[in-house]
Amino acid sequence: MTNNNDDQIFETLLEYLHNARGFDFTGYKRSSLKRRVYKQMQSRQVYTFSDYLDYLQVHPEEFYSLFNTILINVTAFFRDLKAWDYLQNEILPRIIENKSPLDPIRVWSVGCASGEEAYTLAIILAETLGIENCRQRVKIYATDVDEEALRDARHASYYPRSLENISTDLKEKYFEAVGDRFFFRPDLRRIVIFGRHDLIQDAPISRLDLLVCRNTLMYFNSETQARILNRFHFALNNNGYLFLGKAEMLLTHSNLFIPIHLQHRIFNKVNKFERAKIMELSQPNKEEINNNINRNIRLQELSFEHSPIAQIIVNKSGILGSANATARNMFNLIINDLGRPFQDLEISYRPTELRSQIEKVYQYLVPIQVKNIVRYLPDNSTQYLDISINPLPENSNKIIGVTITFTDVTIYHELQTELQRANQDLETFNEEMQSSNEELETTNEELQSSNEELETTNEELQSTNEELETMNEELQSTNEELETMNDELQERTLKLNQTNAFLNSILSSLQVGVIVIDRQFKILCWNDKSENLWGLRNEEVKEQSLLTLDIGLPIEPLQDPIRNCLIEQNDHQEITLSAINRRGQKIKCRISFNPLLDIDRERLGVILLTAEI
Repeated sequence: MTNNNDDQIFETLLEYLHNARGFDFTGYKRSSLKRRVYKQMQSRQVYTFSDYLDYLQVHPEEFYSLFNTILINVTAFFRDLKAWDYLQNEILPRIIENKSPLDPIRVWSVGCASGEEAYTLAIILAETLGIENCRQRVKIYATDVDEEALRDARHASYYPRSLENISTDLKEKYFEAVGDRFFFRPDLRRIVIFGRHDLIQDAPISRLDLLVCRNTLMYFNSETQARILNRFHFALNNNGYLFLGKAEMLLTHSNLFIPIHLQHRIFNKVNKFERAKIMELSQPNKEEINNNINRNIRLQELSFEHSPIAQIIVNKSGILGSANATARNMFNLIINDLGRPFQDLEISYRPTELRSQIEKVYQYLVPIQVKNIVRYLPDNSTQYLDISINPLPENSNKIIGVTITFTDVTIYHELQTELQRANQDLETFNEEMQSSNEELETTNEELQSSNEELETTNEELQSTNEELETMNEELQSTNEELETMNDELQERTLKLNQTNAFLNSILSSLQVGVIVIDRQFKILCWNDKSENLWGLRNEEVKEQSLLTLDIGLPIEPLQDPIRNCLIEQNDHQEITLSAINRRGQKIKCRISFNPLLDIDRERLGVILLTAEI
């Protein structure tokens, strides 16, 4: 059980993660989120949230391990095979039927983890359209917040056990074996575009025909789920489809999506507005067309130049191509700055760093907005800017530059206090209105109460289902870690057995007797030649003291050389003794004494080599 103080410290920890690394976990379910953070804390032997916050501040490298623990990357090829079969056989033909043969098909895989579901989409689209047609028409955008998982996904290489759900025919057709891994075929790999995307903070990818988001929504609370689903609704085309995981139902979002097949969690977008009818225009003659074109170009130039919103254009080579009057006045730009490298200008890094944001636009081909940037003016006043960076496509495949707009939202911040005061007045008015409507609402209370109870029960069941699914994925992740550790232990055991066999082979082949003792004179090793000389087997003497053995080798003369080896007086010493072998024959034997050393050159015992003269 956690008390209120623990909850407050945990919220402080989440706020620190957001401010320090830009990861916003405030919309995640607290129960599963705390469970994942506890797991990482225990691995570091830290047991309170406040101590772990201190640990993160001292060890910044811990962020990566923590994010990998929170973001459970459990996925697989063709996970829930029947649902994928329905998607391929029923939904994809509808999507293709609503398009002309040359229209592009856009798909977004949300929470793609290490890429299995994105490549599964590529396989079923290639099987449906044909590989060549698929390469020309299909774009699959695969996103996740975990950069490490995205790096693995871009490599498109998997161990054999990851491909267990794929039939042999598809495996041979779409994967190439290289060493102990399988690589997804390169020509289809190019249609999958991987990029980092935060569902809570970043704008959605638009004009989609299919959106796949499986077992990702269940980690968020109901309020955050509603915001994300509204973005999904905006991202899909009018005939677009949403494919969710088995723990996600959408029973309370029927105004956005209607189920096509509830068991397989496939939904269709609900269209709220009809498309406007296109008016037929008369065809102007050639001279009118040229005049209109020139007039429109001039209007566009004047509109850009005199726009009240500051705007600049940077081309693909990083050169400042244009800046309107508002931008020049705002950032002290002159005409000679046009044509200069953008990175040489102050505007590229002040009031905020823009070059990295421009690179993200080129990488992900989507607009980026940076809000509430603080700019300090020479008169010591503060200005707030919303910055929007939009790609400038020459055609569907080529971006020639970006346009950057700077919207002054200072007045919005100044009005916040007044708006809050007005909201309070409005709340007071609403309370009065609510009081006047109580009599009318009384007649509906019983029906509404029953409906609310049913909805509450449904929400609880849905929440429980999502929680169980989350725990299942955590267990699956832990099981995969244990399997990996087991494989490593088996490999180490095999190497150890091989090493022991190698050493035993060497000892057996030596033509001298080998006796290895520890610092207490206990026998550690007794080779075959020693058995032949003295008549005792290795099993009979192991762990026995050399001083207590009753054999034909005199023990008393051996004690001083052994002690000299142990106390580092001699690294090598030899003596010659008369002895009686196992056949009762008198023999002369030469005995050499050498120290038994560990990795740190510490003396662990003595090696005695006995050779019959």
